[in-house]
Amino acid sequence: MRRKQTYRQRHFEFSSVGQAGLFQGLDAVIWANPQDQAERPCFVLAPQYAEIIADDDSRTSSMMETTIRLVEAVAQEYAIDRDRLYATGQSGGCMMSIAMNIAYPDLFAASFLVAGQWDPALVAPLARQKLFIMVSQDDAKAWPGQNAITAVLEQEGASVSRAVWDARWSAEEFRAAFDKIDSEGSSINYVAFREGTVIPEGESTAGASGHRNTWPVAYTIEPVRKWIFRQNR
Repeated sequence: MRRKQTYRQRHFEFSSVGQAGLFQGLDAVIWANPQDQAERPCFVLAPQYAEIIADDDSRTSSMMETTIRLVEAVAQEYAIDRDRLYATGQSGGCMMSIAMNIAYPDLFAASFLVAGQWDPALVAPLARQKLFIMVSQDDAKAWPGQNAITAVLEQEGASVSRAVWDARWSAEEFRAAFDKIDSEGSSINYVAFREGTVIPEGESTAGASGHRNTWPVAYTIEPVRKWIFRQNR
């Protein structure tokens, strides 16, 4: 019989783009890099799907329930601390994380939501969650979408701290900006990257450039990753 291993922390990243989720945006691999594992050891689960599991019409496929069962099974197999389960994802993975938090509001201790949106009429259960939300002002869907979501969460009584950051900042500048928003002590932090700052110099702003270029910036900001692991049930 295989010996069980105990993991104090648990991180889940959700992607609907197969193995591409391991190579773009850093949303899965950042948590497994040697430095992060040395400082914040955790078990990283990055499910892959052969279908769209959360779409722009705020619908999920049956694979969402399958994923929940997978999370439960793996958490039991590896004796994970159930008070320290975390979710994150970019784009469709963000929407999947939102949907799971709505359907299972007591499952995750905190979630890092990057460049996604959902029907604001459905998000009231998120008001009781611990969330760090990041979008770009150049993101035609996620920027207005998350504005609408956070407005609903505040109406539901959630404490939401907001800030606008420059995606070109140095690590020190990001840390100072994080310390400022963190000092407010809100359960939900909402950060938007200032217009034009996520898009590399010389790259067109057309299409989804403001969307996809948010991903790698968001996940390189270490204080945000630390904030996630500070949270527990």
